[in-house]
Amino acid sequence: MEITEDNLKAVCGAYDTNLKAIESLCGVTVRITGTGPVISGDGAEEATLLMEKLAALVERGEKIDPATVKRVLDILRTDKGGVEAIYSVSACTTAHGKKIFPKTVGQKKFIDAVNANLMTFAVGPAGTGKTYLAVALAAAAVKRGDVDKIILTRPAIEAGEKLGFLPGDLQMKVDPYLRPLYDALGDMFGGDYIKLIERGIVEIAPLAYMRGRTLSRAFMILDEAQNTTPEQMKMFLTRFGEGSRAIITGDVTQIDLRGAPSGLIEAENVLKNIPSIAFVHLTETDVVRHDLVSKIVSAYNDYSQRRNHGTDGEV
Repeated sequence: MEITEDNLKAVCGAYDTNLKAIESLCGVTVRITGTGPVISGDGAEEATLLMEKLAALVERGEKIDPATVKRVLDILRTDKGGVEAIYSVSACTTAHGKKIFPKTVGQKKFIDAVNANLMTFAVGPAGTGKTYLAVALAAAAVKRGDVDKIILTRPAIEAGEKLGFLPGDLQMKVDPYLRPLYDALGDMFGGDYIKLIERGIVEIAPLAYMRGRTLSRAFMILDEAQNTTPEQMKMFLTRFGEGSRAIITGDVTQIDLRGAPSGLIEAENVLKNIPSIAFVHLTETDVVRHDLVSKIVSAYNDYSQRRNHGTDGEV
């Protein structure tokens, strides 16, 4: 295995945290020598391939951590050529020149769906990169000249809090709910995104502001769509104009409508057979935040299934 010294250090990680993850996941022992890693154990072949793939990711500027080690191994166990396939398509280039690649099979399916369809729904748990990738794809479309503007919106539904109790005017009240969108825009455009907002090339607003408009040559993003009512969802989708594209993201396990039906759930039932509309479902295996987030999502899913089947005790 030919891995440069610098790349090998990055693969092993600080205090060998990545190396320990490789040993644990593959059931091997890895010894670093002057000529490179020496791997022993039943999973030596798998671990060798894994380290080679990780070194290739380091070479192209990717940061490796234990969560990355596990994601890449999961891909290899499904398709040995899958790592190259996933990292073969870039969503966008950031303001600092870094290319944004999908990190999981589900994320690549999401990007492929957006590139092949006019409207894409991305449904999945927290931490799967839905919002970030949506903004990255919209930014790329603006930079290419495919669209003239980006429209970013979310329903102003609070997770247990009331907008009326927050200080300031309406814009100050809704800004906290739009912060993830601002953060992603900052990565894609740098400080210039403020100027883009001032010029109307980027518009960020609560969902209610969309009513009565037709949005042509716009890249429309509806975030947190699980908190739309069916009427709100229909209102947003029918803003779609000539030359536009749309991404709708949401997590059906985090509905804050307090008993009202979710427009996101209804939309899939109504629109699933319409050409040029795609639905991509992300799972806990696509979580790209800390590995603990994936475990939390999985635990909640298991608990929900047990409760639905009546096999769990009373809480």
